[in-house]
Amino acid sequence: MSPQRWNQLYLVNAYVNGKIAPISDQDLYGEAEHWAYPTDAGDCEDYVLLKKHQLEGLGFSPAALLITVVLDEKNEGHAVLTVTTDAGDYVLDNRYDKVTRWNDTKYKFLKRQSHANPLQWVALVKQPTSNSGFVASGN
Repeated sequence: MSPQRWNQLYLVNAYVNGKIAPISDQDLYGEAEHWAYPTDAGDCEDYVLLKKHQLEGLGFSPAALLITVVLDEKNEGHAVLTVTTDAGDYVLDNRYDKVTRWNDTKYKFLKRQSHANPLQWVALVKQPTSNSGFVASGN
């Protein structure tokens, strides 16, 4: 990750966070769950989709941009974008403009897209002695 790439991560995260207003799928679409690229409003997974799309447009590898499911501080489900880098795994979150190392969040990481196949999800097990990331425990 070059300084330019880090800057792109921060800029995309802050831009999307500022452009999209948070709203539930129920309020926006009348459905409990609806995944879409947001134009002006959306929920957490909509932010993730737009950030992933923009970063791929900047040349980031899709295999390094993984939709991730976590439990937040209130033990509620939340989606974030995990970016795997040579310096470890980082989180882009619609709740924070700062790009944060995964283990500096207060989230419990549950599952994310597989590096090999984005249509498959893998459970995550925290590596207790490493800041670098997670071990996928299976599909």
